[in-house]
Amino acid sequence: MTDVTADQGLVHDVKIHVEDSDGDGRTVVLIHGWPLSGASWSDQVPALSEAGYRAITYDRRGFGESDKPHGGYEYDTLADDLASLLEALDLRDVTLVGFSMGGGEVARYIARHGESRVHSVVFAAAVPPYLLRTDDNPDGPLTDDAAKEMEEGAKGDRDAFFDQFTTQFFSAAGELKVTEEQRQQAIELCRQSDQRALLGCMEAFGTTDFRDDLTKVTVPALVIHGDSDATVPFEGSGRRTHAALAQSELVVIEGGPHGINTSHADEFNRALLDFLRK
Repeated sequence: MTDVTADQGLVHDVKIHVEDSDGDGRTVVLIHGWPLSGASWSDQVPALSEAGYRAITYDRRGFGESDKPHGGYEYDTLADDLASLLEALDLRDVTLVGFSMGGGEVARYIARHGESRVHSVVFAAAVPPYLLRTDDNPDGPLTDDAAKEMEEGAKGDRDAFFDQFTTQFFSAAGELKVTEEQRQQAIELCRQSDQRALLGCMEAFGTTDFRDDLTKVTVPALVIHGDSDATVPFEGSGRRTHAALAQSELVVIEGGPHGINTSHADEFNRALLDFLRK
């Protein structure tokens, strides 16, 4: 366990909480989804370590055990936080794995900082290329009405919102695909989020256009997505990201909800390890 200080933009000296398995193999940096924390990778870290990889997780600013500043919740700053982590630990030849919102950090990091430290990338149930449905993005899966409803829910009763959100997060066709204990564990991670971070990151992942960022990705890429994802639908996100990355591999998990790294951990880990070995 360690902390890394990010020093960008208008918010300085933000401590980012990092967990490091200290393996001898290639480093895999796991970037969590919203509104969870690095602890949401608990099914992946042991599998990566056992396979000989060095697994690093971190809590995004405003979440988990990281500092919770007043601002810095747009993707430029979040990508710079990732850059600070890689530089502070002098990580090279890394695989960046971005889940959901974290996929945006992967795309924006490469657009802003290049690929000199990156071996490969993984977009897991990730938000690129562009969630919001607009006139020039008619295939965006997030409508204005849905975005407003989600924002109103997050501004209201947090516990009620997290209960509803995690149910959808882990459900496919209305059926919960994890145990109730696993869902409650996710709710506890959600509760660690700062309200400013909750709302700021919601706006960021819902409205940021990553289409140009994806054109900067030239390293090997894996796109992995559940075909029953009701939070970040595959057709409007994973399928389009795969199409945008000419050399990417695509793995679609049948019956997979949004939280596939928990609900289908074995299948997810096999796909990830197969990709890492190439």
